[in-house]
Amino acid sequence: MAEHPSSSIRRGAAPPNNVRPALDAVDRRLLTELAADARLPNNALAERAGIAPSTCLGRVRALRERGVIRGYRADIDPAALGRPLQAMISVRLQSGARGHLSGFAEKMAALPEVLDVFFLGGADDFLVHIATTGSDALRDFVVGNLSSDPDVALTETNLIFEHVRSGASH
Repeated sequence: MAEHPSSSIRRGAAPPNNVRPALDAVDRRLLTELAADARLPNNALAERAGIAPSTCLGRVRALRERGVIRGYRADIDPAALGRPLQAMISVRLQSGARGHLSGFAEKMAALPEVLDVFFLGGADDFLVHIATTGSDALRDFVVGNLSSDPDVALTETNLIFEHVRSGASH
């Protein structure tokens, strides 16, 4: 009989490195509040979570150290920066380029037009979210950075008419 993968973890043994401790109700409340407003002062966050400010500070620090909170950032409208045209570009790499996946993602992420790079499972390998100054710049991006890349087999560009951000924490 085959051994179940979890049976190698014995009682009292430390969990594997890739297993995070479960989030409790207070952690989830802190994350919900921070997702809605990452600039919320510690005292206000503690009050909303029903805990002491010192406890709140320690919990938020622990959530950062565990990698649950990956960072804080401003959500800036690309149009305000002169890049009003956004697109999602599906990218499929050549079958022989599978060893170049991480290099491709890093190359894309370093380009100024790129907002996000998603590595996918399924028919396409990547979804690249970009913002450009207009349709000419979008065409130039696709031709110069994707179509000319010998590792790229196929692209499909979809324009974004509107982006509505979810209010739910994830």
